[in-house]
Amino acid sequence: MSTKLTMIYWKGDKFWLGKLKEYPEIMTQGKTLKELEENLRDAYNMMIMDEVPEEYHVKAIAV
Repeated sequence: MSTKLTMIYWKGDKFWLGKLKEYPEIMTQGKTLKELEENLRDAYNMMIMDEVPEEYHVKAIAV
C-alpha cells in the first residue's frame, strides 16, 4: 500500500529543493526533480522508521 503525499519544490542556485506539505519538517534536495522525489521518499521512509529492524537501539543525544 502506498501513501500519497504532496511535494512542494523549487529550484535553488544549484539544486532542486523540496519538502512534504504533510510533513514540513522533512526537507531535502536533488540535482534533478527525479532525484529530489527519490530523496523525499527516502527521508519519509526513514522518518516513519519503515526499514528499521525490530531490534534497534535508542540513545539520547544533544543537538
